[in-house]
Amino acid sequence: MKRKELGVAVIGAGRIGSLRARLAARHPAVHFLAVSDLNKDSARALAERTEADVYSTNNWEMISRPEVNAVIVSTPEHEHVEPVRQALELGKPVLMEKPLGLTLADADQILAAVEKTRGDLRVGYIRRFKRCFARAKQQVLDGHLGKICGGTARVYNTRAQAFEILKRNPEATPVVDVLTYFVDLMLWFNEGNPPVEVVARAQHGIFKEAGYNVHDLTWAIVTLADGAVINLGISYALPAKYPILGQSDRVELLGSDGTMIIDDDHHDHILYSEKGVGHAYVPGHKINLAFSGSNPSGDWALDDYWGPLGNETRSWLDHLVTGRPVPHATPKEARLVLETTIAIERSVHSGERVRLPLET
Repeated sequence: MKRKELGVAVIGAGRIGSLRARLAARHPAVHFLAVSDLNKDSARALAERTEADVYSTNNWEMISRPEVNAVIVSTPEHEHVEPVRQALELGKPVLMEKPLGLTLADADQILAAVEKTRGDLRVGYIRRFKRCFARAKQQVLDGHLGKICGGTARVYNTRAQAFEILKRNPEATPVVDVLTYFVDLMLWFNEGNPPVEVVARAQHGIFKEAGYNVHDLTWAIVTLADGAVINLGISYALPAKYPILGQSDRVELLGSDGTMIIDDDHHDHILYSEKGVGHAYVPGHKINLAFSGSNPSGDWALDDYWGPLGNETRSWLDHLVTGRPVPHATPKEARLVLETTIAIERSVHSGERVRLPLET
């Protein structure tokens, strides 16, 4: 798949799609850029900002352009299947946003397309591209921990961002839409050791009172095939003015020969401004005290985008040009992550343990 020149179509002109398009426009191998969005004004605005060669409200029109030989799908979660399938059927490699789908049926449609076309699909789990977690994966590979016995990962955010996510898609619950990053991380660290059982509990309150059928917090115990036990937790119900600009998280791994603790709460860089600090995800939302660097995708600085999303996008584009292997999640890995998050929610609703693999 070595190519010296790339023509990239970015499908979806929302926040992440816009970042991907801007990063693609700056990549030295990208010589043609197409963007599309169902909202014509959004598509036009992104095309103007990136100096794209063409834009449309018709995804197929952009995917099928002969100049396009790579596709980024950044549509809302429930709109992933069709553009991914279309691109794969045309033999074009795809980078899509997580999750693989909101249901296993959607995920299996995508996997069937990959198998049928033998296509190249990668799923965007940007936490793999944060330096501390990439370094942790290498330390696991180097054997510093020995046999991993278990671990924990938890992530917090504010209700301000949760409401913004739910406004976009009420089915994108904090577990399926956000905890998925940390399920992916823990399964990545424990590669080859799949989950076999989930027990989870959660609490209703703030979001239910606002009319959404999602939980304020969820905690899960996931048992892996060799008996290792992983604890996963999420709360996106912290007060709206809490200083997080994205995610406050902590990851721990315990092994037979060592332990690893990754403090990613972002208390090391605190910014206070009387003018208020803007939130990258929630338009118009400002806080006076902010944990700088807590936006999980990264930050603009000195006219460039730094952080996991930039690393992930550039790495994928480099891969298309050079053929160099990349650590992006594969479709099968992404399906296992989705299956695990669905199992967590099923355990919450039933109050029972849930065995994996799930019966679909």
